[in-house]
Amino acid sequence: MNRSQLIKQIFEKKSFLCVGLDPDVNKMPQHLTESTDDPIFQFNKSIIDATAAYCVAYKPNLAFYECHGVKGIEAFEHTVHYIKKYYPNHFLIADAKRGDIGNTSTMYARTFFEQYDVDALTVAPYMGADSVLPFLEYKDKWVILLALTSNKGSEDFQHFTDGKGVKLFERVIDRSQEWGDVNNMMYVVGATQGSRFADIRRHAPHNFLLVPGVGAQGGDLHEVCKYGMTKDCGLLVNSSRAIIYASKGTDFAEAAGVAAEQVQKQMSIELGALKG
Repeated sequence: MNRSQLIKQIFEKKSFLCVGLDPDVNKMPQHLTESTDDPIFQFNKSIIDATAAYCVAYKPNLAFYECHGVKGIEAFEHTVHYIKKYYPNHFLIADAKRGDIGNTSTMYARTFFEQYDVDALTVAPYMGADSVLPFLEYKDKWVILLALTSNKGSEDFQHFTDGKGVKLFERVIDRSQEWGDVNNMMYVVGATQGSRFADIRRHAPHNFLLVPGVGAQGGDLHEVCKYGMTKDCGLLVNSSRAIIYASKGTDFAEAAGVAAEQVQKQMSIELGALKG
């Protein structure tokens, strides 16, 4: 999916919601884990079917699949194939946070962009250009670089300031602008960063931002839009737990759909204000 296609989907659906598919078997409805050999995929399938009308993207987090070994990877593959077959207009992000020396990154890129054929992959930029460039060689594929996260430990490194007053996350964005552009590079910025979105926009005025942390982590959607939205929207706001675990009962999928619709309605208002 290219940039114009993504923007088209956002304004047609009046949504920039990304649903995080982070299936924790300890939080999933018990009837699923007891009645099927592939509860992770069955859970995801039900969530996808219930939320597809209200979101433009899905983001499975690889950690929730890899921890189950081969069966978990199979569930991830089934999930990817299901989305691509039945919901091909949804932007598909593999949240794997890969990043290593060049030849290793080349193999990671082949894995996610050829084997799984996802639209985008989250990448850790700490090892520099040669760890990121292999991912950028694929046409109409996206690299989503970690820029400014909202976890407590982000203060350890991301806000480090050099002698010229430039913070490390600003350095990451500035340097990476030399590697990619608005058509193949996004940045992860945590929703709880609030007004720091203005700092991000000074360095990346037109790139899309993937924004986790709205919902269960306490991020405020209106504040994110106030400081981070562009004329093309420029945002993919991710919500995971608040949607996929809206209920632990047999109505879990229906509850997820209701939760996603509520977020979509808020996003419609924000997009309406943008157009106005």
